[in-house]
Amino acid sequence: VLKLVRNLYGQKQAGRVWNQYLVKRLTEKVGFKQSKVDECVFYRGRVMYVLYTDDSLLAGPTKEEVDAVVRDIKAAKLDITEEGDIKDFLGVNIKRDEEQGTVTFTQPHLVDKILAATGLFHENAKTKETPAASSRILHRHSNSEAFDESFNFRSVIGMLNYLEKGSRSDIAYATHQCARFVDSPKREHGSAVRWLARYLKGTRDKGMIYKPDKTKGLEVYVDADFAGNWNKDEAVEDRDTARSRHGYVIKYNDCPILWRSALQGEIALSSTESEYTGLSYALRDAIPLMNLLKEMLEHGFQMEHRTPKVWCKVFEDNSGALEMAKVHKYRPRTKHLNVKLHHFRSYVESKEITLHAIASEDQQADYLTKPVNEDILVRLRKRVMGW
Repeated sequence: VLKLVRNLYGQKQAGRVWNQYLVKRLTEKVGFKQSKVDECVFYRGRVMYVLYTDDSLLAGPTKEEVDAVVRDIKAAKLDITEEGDIKDFLGVNIKRDEEQGTVTFTQPHLVDKILAATGLFHENAKTKETPAASSRILHRHSNSEAFDESFNFRSVIGMLNYLEKGSRSDIAYATHQCARFVDSPKREHGSAVRWLARYLKGTRDKGMIYKPDKTKGLEVYVDADFAGNWNKDEAVEDRDTARSRHGYVIKYNDCPILWRSALQGEIALSSTESEYTGLSYALRDAIPLMNLLKEMLEHGFQMEHRTPKVWCKVFEDNSGALEMAKVHKYRPRTKHLNVKLHHFRSYVESKEITLHAIASEDQQADYLTKPVNEDILVRLRKRVMGW
């Protein structure tokens, strides 16, 4: 039996040991203060350091301040490689347009890998105008033929997931629907992945376009599709057909910073309950972001919003869910929601979170909950992604 005296690559605790070492160096030798909200965020004066495993970003108001931090990091015997102005991070291409005031995020190389994996990289491959067929819902298709293994289904789903999280909220619903059946894909699931790849082929160079609107703060758009996957023929064998799906987009300065499309873990008993569940889950992500923005204010970072206090607007198109969120009273039909979903009510009472009704046609999260036709997709994609 041998005793290790230092960290060894490949151990299950190696990543944790490395992180502890790095944090200690940054805080004790370089002078950073670790965020209390997010352990991967650090502050030193007007400079912010963001860590992702062993990749990182430094941001500051002047080049001189950033260069001074880099020198101190090197002096602390941390091996750091300077890449200059950010143009690519974690496989996401980042392009600034000073004249238009925009920042564009794209992942064309990952799209090419998906097309190559699905056999659609050639010039003659046809494209699609939507990520999925709007006229039908993808189910388990238990009685259909097995997928023909013409491509590595699991690998392609992994690439689609990374693409969706990085810059393509427009494929979130279609990607998650296909990913549900990765354990036993059928012919229909393979066809759905190819449909999605054809859509990506036609939009290869597209992504997320940020054009900040300084009049807008933190905003959340939440929507839910009550039991939209219901299929009476498969309900006995697949209880997931009874689950509702929610989706939400969290924006700051009108720029999407987080989005999600997911089946709800619990089976909702009404459309109001499914909408309220989506609202609760969305605010689980929004509240930590609110706290991070508050912390940045405390550290002297200027928020691009006319109101210095951090607050959050939530847009919901279901009147029942709005009533439950605003009027905090005991309801026999919803008492089972008490422990799990009412966590955000204190923020509503203090008015740090305000809830607003919104017309269904203006609900920007709509395309995260169901397959939509081309007209709706184009309208919402322009509102959320900028193209």
